Amino acid sequence: MRRSIAPPADLDVVRASYDRVADRYVAMGAGRLDPHPWLRAALAAFAETVRGRGPVLDVGCGPGYVTAHLADLGVDVAGVDLSPQMVAQARRLHPELRFDVASATELALEDASLGGVLGWWSLFNLPRPVVPAVLQSFADALVPGGQVLVGTHVGEGDLVRTETYGGVPVAWTTHLWLPEQLAAVLTEAGLEPVSELRLPADVFGHPQVVLTARRPD
Repeated sequence: MRRSIAPPADLDVVRASYDRVADRYVAMGAGRLDPHPWLRAALAAFAETVRGRGPVLDVGCGPGYVTAHLADLGVDVAGVDLSPQMVAQARRLHPELRFDVASATELALEDASLGGVLGWWSLFNLPRPVVPAVLQSFADALVPGGQVLVGTHVGEGDLVRTETYGGVPVAWTTHLWLPEQLAAVLTEAGLEPVSELRLPADVFGHPQVVLTARRPD
């Protein structure tokens, strides 16, 4: 059943911030997979598992690097992002793929309609109380055996950002997660843990984690 998720109070402010960041993000090569073999390995395993199970949705796709990577691995994938400017970049860079504008709280996904869903470093701006409902909507949208893959920044507390990517002004909060906390939210959504990849601190000084969970058959 489709579920309505109340949008965060700062949704429009965060959307505007990503609109301002989009061109610089692409120019700097941020989010590209080339330097990250372990992230590519996680995506390869995800692709092998979900390929042929149904369409896959990359939620918070940014300029579409991960969407395109999965398409190259034979996955039927599309992307959505809350930022129209990010979606414009994705459509420019990957015109053969489908991208739409929507936030993670606006999707109204059909039950058992997807083989996989990604939240690839795209859910950390959501207030913590919103994340369980979003991940529940992801879980409900999966076919049996389908998978959710989530990557995020690891830590405790919140980081308020006022500029990023070379001084672009933004207004968003990065909500840090401990891996066991995020894993518990996925389990509470009815998913079974599949894998957990922990990575050391990135250029922003925080470790990273990639969690994969599946809907039981």
